[in-house]
Amino acid sequence: MATASPPLTSSLKFTSTSFRTRTSLPTCSFSPKLLRPLPSFSAKASRKQVEIVFDPDERLNKIGDDVDKEAPLSRLKLFSPCKINVFLRITGKREDGFHDLASLFHVISLGDTIKFSLSPSKSKDRLSTNVSGVPVDARNLIIKALNLYRKKTGSNKFFWIHLDKQVPTGAGLGGGSSNAATALWAANQLNGGLVSEKELQDWSSEIGSDIPFFFSHGAAYCTGRGEIVQDLPSPFPFDLPMVLIKPREACSTAEVYKRLRLDQTSNVDPLTLLENVTNNGVSQSICVNDLELPAFQVLPSLKRLKQRVIASGRGEYDAVFMSGSGSTIVGIGSPDPPQFIYDDEEYKKVFLSEANFMTREANEWYKEPASATATTSSSESRLEIPNEM
Repeated sequence: MATASPPLTSSLKFTSTSFRTRTSLPTCSFSPKLLRPLPSFSAKASRKQVEIVFDPDERLNKIGDDVDKEAPLSRLKLFSPCKINVFLRITGKREDGFHDLASLFHVISLGDTIKFSLSPSKSKDRLSTNVSGVPVDARNLIIKALNLYRKKTGSNKFFWIHLDKQVPTGAGLGGGSSNAATALWAANQLNGGLVSEKELQDWSSEIGSDIPFFFSHGAAYCTGRGEIVQDLPSPFPFDLPMVLIKPREACSTAEVYKRLRLDQTSNVDPLTLLENVTNNGVSQSICVNDLELPAFQVLPSLKRLKQRVIASGRGEYDAVFMSGSGSTIVGIGSPDPPQFIYDDEEYKKVFLSEANFMTREANEWYKEPASATATTSSSESRLEIPNEM
């Protein structure tokens, strides 16, 4: 005996899971005429449910991504690497009070990260940072660089900037100068590339002697006050490791130069040093720094630190020297500090970082390494700074 089909049913259910859509659902109504009978396989009919989720956040994110693709560039995240001076000769004093130098500068993989966004303000930049004690007003070289860019180009754009600081201050590593160069490059990008990199490089010497170097490709022979930059191919393999050791005490550049006596500097020709390092790589005899002696007078413990690193390294380092005007001691050839750095109470709070030499491609800024390592000697584990975007 045939059984009658069950009454027609249909269920339309909206829940918070299952099917996702990136577009809004059109408003619609359902008419019984449009519903087809469900097939009957037995006395018990199947019932079909449709589960739909509308995720507004996901849709808004997609709209934002689409807008970013169509709109002019409005934000940037850039790596701001520091440098070391492989050798540094002071060759004379100028009439303007500055000193002439001749130095092989090279960018290394330790650096800060800076985020730039266009600001709705038409009168002021806003700078924030993760480190206390770093000025966030017009004293900061980032703000000086942005003011310089507007002065030179007539741009009326202002910025929100966040500086994630990893490079210590007062270290002889040019962290502030790198920040300024990075800000100039970012401002030019966010203004549609109004000027050339050469113009940015030339302007930058107005606010700092080391800033023009960072517009090289990462290795350069610098003369004058440091603003005359001769771009060079890197003479070093990029997998050559180094360790940076900076005591808690900083060296005042002004105080170091105040104690400098030209009759106590090296007499080796800087071009000879450049030729030797190009042909033979790094060695202790090449890594001359005429500012070491006055810096050691300002900070006697720095001389002792260098001597102990050399003695404890037992040949592990190809060269040990001070960078810039101090107070960072660089050991090239190994990423590891001597054990006494961890054991002695005197060095409990020194800054440590491993690094490598690096350069940049033409028309691009420096790329952040996959990871960087910085710590203090009292830390049980190293602070890993991932490459995030």
